[in-house]
Amino acid sequence: MTNIRDIAKMAGVSVTTVSRVMNNHPYVSEEKVSAVKAAMKKYNYHRNINAVHLSKGKTHLIGVVVPFSNHPYFGLLIEGIANAALDQNYKLALIQTSYEKAKEMEALKMLEDKQIDALIICSRVCEWDVIESYREYGPIILCEDARNDKISSTFIDHHKTFTMALDYLYKKGHQQIGYTIGRQTGTNSKQRETAYKDFLERFALRYEPSYIFTSRFNVEDGVKVVENLLDMKNRPTALLVTSDQVAAGILTGCRENGLFVPDDLAIMSFDNQPISKVMHITTLEIPFVEVGKKLFQQALNGQGVSHEEVQVRLIERQTV
Repeated sequence: MTNIRDIAKMAGVSVTTVSRVMNNHPYVSEEKVSAVKAAMKKYNYHRNINAVHLSKGKTHLIGVVVPFSNHPYFGLLIEGIANAALDQNYKLALIQTSYEKAKEMEALKMLEDKQIDALIICSRVCEWDVIESYREYGPIILCEDARNDKISSTFIDHHKTFTMALDYLYKKGHQQIGYTIGRQTGTNSKQRETAYKDFLERFALRYEPSYIFTSRFNVEDGVKVVENLLDMKNRPTALLVTSDQVAAGILTGCRENGLFVPDDLAIMSFDNQPISKVMHITTLEIPFVEVGKKLFQQALNGQGVSHEEVQVRLIERQTV
């Protein structure tokens, strides 16, 4: 195979000059640039970009871990990360895990093998000690509250925002409040669970396990929540829903089964995705695109540990 020395010999220049031409070095004469390019064309020579990255210690590639790429929550995060990456001339390696630990480990291994410069984990499944053990290989950024640990993060304080939402429903006259959630594990989910229990204790309200609906991710799951409600003798009067998609499904299910919103059931959601605007759902707005941009900036800034808390905004509509 033709190598850089062959190109230099044919062009009548040094190996250093060939390297400078391939890397667009400004201080090379036009005559030598033309000779090198002619030799490269004759031999159909292309530089090994992996070798270039290895020599420079940079790939200009950022890994992004998401459990699902087709969910609006993660889609908007990716949009923010991708926009910031484009501005900085970086590319993304998207790793979808479906919350499989082995897939997340593959992403961490990419960081160890220097295939990527940094890793953004939008929702993790690996334990803390596993994540921390890979810090030495490059920046790792989490989209969760990591203020007490050694990993950088951009996050929503879900205990604070969940408490804000519960207090809002309580002031609207609701004491039988339930909630829906995606997965039960994870830092964000545990913060919400703690906030819910703290709220009940603060107002001396009874804990009803049947008011908590887990593994709810999409519109169809929301419709199924209403099916469960119809079978209950003592239903909650309000639901706090952690996704606009699920809230839209609940609202649809109520309309199809003769339950009036908000008279029979108040619905309060999170995210402020387009579907919540169309269906007039009261929600807490999370600026996901902005979160994505902050995650990328932290990845770009390198090894220094930092934490960015993102604030949410209450948007009142017609479902409470």
